[in-house]
Amino acid sequence: MSTPRKSPKRPAVRTASAPAGRAVDRPADDEIWPRVTRELADDLAVDALTRDRAGKAPFDEVARLQEAGLPALLTAPGPSRRGAGWRAACAVVREISAADSSVGELLAHHYALSWSSRFFGPAHEAPAPRDPSAPEGPGAPRRRPPALDVCTAEERWLLAGGVEPPCPATGPGLVLTPAEGSGGGWILDGRRAFASGVTVADRLVVGARPGGTGDLLVVLVDPAHPGVFTDAGTDRVGQRLAGAGTVTFDHVPVPPEHVLGVLPHDEHAVSPFTTLAPLALRLLLTQVGLGIAEGALAEARDISRADQAGPAPAGGAGGPATAAGAAPAGDDPYLLLVYGELATAAHAAAAVVERATDALARGLHAEWSLTPEERADISVLVAAAETVTGRAAVHITTRILELVDGTAGADSRAGGPGFDRFWRNARALTAPTRADHRLRDIGDHYLNGTHARLTLLA
Repeated sequence: MSTPRKSPKRPAVRTASAPAGRAVDRPADDEIWPRVTRELADDLAVDALTRDRAGKAPFDEVARLQEAGLPALLTAPGPSRRGAGWRAACAVVREISAADSSVGELLAHHYALSWSSRFFGPAHEAPAPRDPSAPEGPGAPRRRPPALDVCTAEERWLLAGGVEPPCPATGPGLVLTPAEGSGGGWILDGRRAFASGVTVADRLVVGARPGGTGDLLVVLVDPAHPGVFTDAGTDRVGQRLAGAGTVTFDHVPVPPEHVLGVLPHDEHAVSPFTTLAPLALRLLLTQVGLGIAEGALAEARDISRADQAGPAPAGGAGGPATAAGAAPAGDDPYLLLVYGELATAAHAAAAVVERATDALARGLHAEWSLTPEERADISVLVAAAETVTGRAAVHITTRILELVDGTAGADSRAGGPGFDRFWRNARALTAPTRADHRLRDIGDHYLNGTHARLTLLA
């Protein structure tokens, strides 16, 4: 079925650092964004289970994100110091995912796609800051359009889509044919499934091949065009509010200025910086998995603490209501052992993820000067973070289901947090990832010093 395209807009968030009379659509500095993220995460956590059970398109969730300014948080570092960097974006995705991982996945795909023109455009794509003394008017030199992340911040877009080449088994993917007339451009046709955001996106970023073969062009498409049809994915086990769906493009025009860049068919012609694009997405989704594990663990801890306090025993006597000779829940050695095991797994995953995050941030800062050796090291760290966190998320959410089974307050039917959603979300998020492939690449790099292929597959 065809779904609406636009999410409702809410008033922009104003900050103390904003110029007088001007609304700011994103957190302005490093002191603002952690507070804004915590407030939004607390808000999402209140009704996360209710929204998950309803399974509706995430228009309300997107409106909350826009109100907080988080879609416009990530912009490239530079003299203007707009927004925040990749470390901040990763921290935001992780904290939001602890409250609602579907919203975290929405944000993860949006952040990765917002850098598409920087990853896939030419090395000189980013425009220089405007010179106030430069002449204006018809005789002024033509300036290059701003990068996609800047447009996204200014227009308050939410991005969705995918630029990686499709698997051969799924068909030719999206196809571009030259448009007729003097204006140039392309006509986009085809059908493709996407994991997140397509039911609520303001713009789609997709990869398509001219004539179905050769290099991929990365293009920007308005989903409100009459030739764009979206079928929502309604049968998902987990990540139900991520806005997944299948999009059909029927003779959709793509003007030349909406071609963001090129993905060469020959992997030897791909720049190491360009191949950071799938690594950035994989690491952001790893932050989602880590958030699921940490959110589930924190919810279970709250339930166990409440169970430890217990109701007042009959007769008005003080102290926890425990059977004769039984220790309170917080003194149960088995319970302490399990929480120690799960907390250690979460800490270990966080440490590996943070190391990979630092390495990717340095690689992104290096941009086109990044070497193949540096890219290979980043790839190994991201693969390790992905593998460790995926296993930890599934293990933690599975053990928590066993841990809280029968515990007062844990049953979603009685108003509890519904711990099955953490397990379902962890499974849905990690199912497409083949850990054995990642481990083989890590082992080959460690043992033989071999570089992983410069692949664009996420």
